[in-house]
Amino acid sequence: MSAQNGPTAFSRRDICGGIAGLSLLSLARATGAATGATSFAPPQDFSWEALTARVRALSGKPYETQSPVPGAHDIDFDAAGKLTYGPATPLAGTVRLLPVNRYAPTPVKLNILEGGRARRLLSTKGLFAGGGESEASGFRVLHTGADSDWLAFTGASYFRTAGAQNQYGISARGIAVDTALATEEEFPAFTEFWIETFGDTGMRVYALLDGPSLVGAMRFDNTMGPDGVLQDVTAVLAMRRDIKRLGIAPASSMFWYDQNSPERTPDWRPEIHDSDGLAIVAANGEHLWRPLRDPRHPRTNAFTVINPRGFGLMQRDRRFSDYQDDGAFYNRRPSLWVEPIGDWGPGAVMLYEFPTDSEITDNVSAFWLSDTPARAGGYHEWRYRLHWTSHDPSVGAGARLVDQWNGAGGMAGAAAQQDTRKLVFDFEGENLAGLDRSSGVEAVTNLPAAAVVAQAAYPVVGVEKRWRVTLDVRPAAITQPEFRLFLRRKGTALSETVVEPLIL
Repeated sequence: MSAQNGPTAFSRRDICGGIAGLSLLSLARATGAATGATSFAPPQDFSWEALTARVRALSGKPYETQSPVPGAHDIDFDAAGKLTYGPATPLAGTVRLLPVNRYAPTPVKLNILEGGRARRLLSTKGLFAGGGESEASGFRVLHTGADSDWLAFTGASYFRTAGAQNQYGISARGIAVDTALATEEEFPAFTEFWIETFGDTGMRVYALLDGPSLVGAMRFDNTMGPDGVLQDVTAVLAMRRDIKRLGIAPASSMFWYDQNSPERTPDWRPEIHDSDGLAIVAANGEHLWRPLRDPRHPRTNAFTVINPRGFGLMQRDRRFSDYQDDGAFYNRRPSLWVEPIGDWGPGAVMLYEFPTDSEITDNVSAFWLSDTPARAGGYHEWRYRLHWTSHDPSVGAGARLVDQWNGAGGMAGAAAQQDTRKLVFDFEGENLAGLDRSSGVEAVTNLPAAAVVAQAAYPVVGVEKRWRVTLDVRPAAITQPEFRLFLRRKGTALSETVVEPLIL
């Protein structure tokens, strides 16, 4: 766990990362070998109802600590890669095992499910590349051509997909427990999986989640399509003890810097981030956009919402030229949009950011926090859909923020005003077409009057459907940690509301 008590700090080069070309055995021959009697236990009946009943029973028992495999810490990225990439027998279909390693040192139990009958894996012999031996920390699912994978579960309750452009980035978790509190964060783990395949692009995964404070059952219906990966998720949670902060549908991502960062880093690339903002769509139709930052100190934001339509950590900037990275391809990294199913009631979308000095640490987390307390003996069910996509599901009829910059205050060409900063925001949208300086468009903020030295809103010359807002602000007169900004015309909002964090 990171020193800032945030999301687990693991290498961005971990074994769920990008895949080199693979040369596998014939899937038909390999699948036949993997399902032999020597590798699997006799089939047992399995059902979702039986799994949730098991969760209730386990929640009444003390937690049993999961022990890491001896020597797992010595298996670094390169050693894990030798076990992961290369010819090996799949577990079933295109499912390949991931070995225990220093980032995911605890083994998991694996079952293949077919026709309501589950067969537990007894031996991993032949299931790792190079003929190596290991216990499994999780699994990944390859494309039909076996050249790369599109889904992976490994380490605590982490999982992720490669989205629409076959590029890993942001991760999800089954649950978040006490993130960003003064006490130590808890990391419940998936301890057992049941895997059921449906053709080349569909798969259902059941998982048992266990930790000191709760037990859970999760069901993932995974579908890969041209627009990315959809996961319909059902989570049933039983509390062993009170939990101060129970994070539902949590995501973990990385933001180091972009063109708006006040202090440049020593890296030559213009921008480095997996996600560049948190988007929220409220039940009343309000659209919020909170740009991400690498803060000087850990910071938490809570956005109160009743029955949100959706929220997620997004990678809006898709221009290769803004990153110039032809290895990590940050412009291809998926956004992760959470679409609640059913009535989630009152609560808040929470955002936690802590400082980083490199791209190898996840330093951003976002999740739903219900107003309903998580008490010992409680039993809760949550349903939601995860969209791993290169599109932006948060975009509505209004304009959205597409670029922003900051610098010294004052007019271009004149001496800089040392006590002011200039903040620049570009909005873009179809509803801005045809509007000009005489159309009555204005920028609305909640900054104190004493902090605003100058303010303007106008169409960007030569760029259709784009408007620019410039604010010269006096930092010494600002006492709030953030402010809100949107475009308005004749009393009607023209854009989403930007919640701008102040790091001046």
